[in-house]
Amino acid sequence: MTPVAQATNPIIRWEWIIDEWDQIREALVQHLELTVLSVALGVVVAAVLSAVALRFRFMVSPITGFTGFLYTIPSVALFGLLVPYFGLSRLTAVLPLAAYTLLILVTNTVAGFNAVPESVRDAAKGMGLTPVRRVVEVELPLALPYIIAGLRIAVVSTAGLVTVAAIIGQGGLGALILDGLQRTFWTPMTIGASLSILLALVLDGAIYALGRWATPWTRRAKAS
Repeated sequence: MTPVAQATNPIIRWEWIIDEWDQIREALVQHLELTVLSVALGVVVAAVLSAVALRFRFMVSPITGFTGFLYTIPSVALFGLLVPYFGLSRLTAVLPLAAYTLLILVTNTVAGFNAVPESVRDAAKGMGLTPVRRVVEVELPLALPYIIAGLRIAVVSTAGLVTVAAIIGQGGLGALILDGLQRTFWTPMTIGASLSILLALVLDGAIYALGRWATPWTRRAKAS
C-alpha cells in the first residue's frame, strides 16, 4: 500500500469509532452472548457424555472419537450443513460452536475423574457415602482443576470462532471484521479483531479466578 493510501485509510480512524460506538457495543454484546450460549450448551452436553464415559468405560473411545470428529469439521462447512434446516438463525451458529467445545470438555472431565486416587474413593465408600454423594462431595472437587482448565480452553477458542458466525448474519465482532474486509476499511477490522482478543482474555481471566476461588486447597498445596 502506498503512503498516500495509508494516510487516507489509517489503521484506526477515531472519528469512526465515536460515530459507530453503538454498533461496536452491540457487536460486542452479541459476541459475548454467542460465546456464553455456545459454551453453556457444550458444558451440558459434555457433562452427559462424560457421565456415560465414566459409567461405561468401553464408551470412552467412541465418545472421544466422535467429539474429535466433530472438532475436525471446518466451521464454515458445518454452518453450511445446518443452514437448510435452521436457516440463518442463532441456533445455526450455536450448535457448531458448542460441538467444538465437546472434545476439550469431555477429555478434561474424564481425565479429572480418572486422576482421583483410588484410596480416596475407598475412603469415601468406607464412610458410607452413597455413589451420588461420593461423586458430588469427593470426586468432583478433586476433578475440578482439570475441568476448569478445559473450560478455559473451550471459552477462549469459542470466543475466537464466534467471529466466523458473521458469515451467516449472526453479528458479533466478526461482523465488524467482515465489513472492513468488504470495504477494505481497516478500522472496523482492527476494532473487531482487537475486541475479540480482549474479550477472550477477560473471560479466561474470569474463569481462572473462579477456579482459584472454587479450589482453595490447590493454593494451600502449592504454598506448602
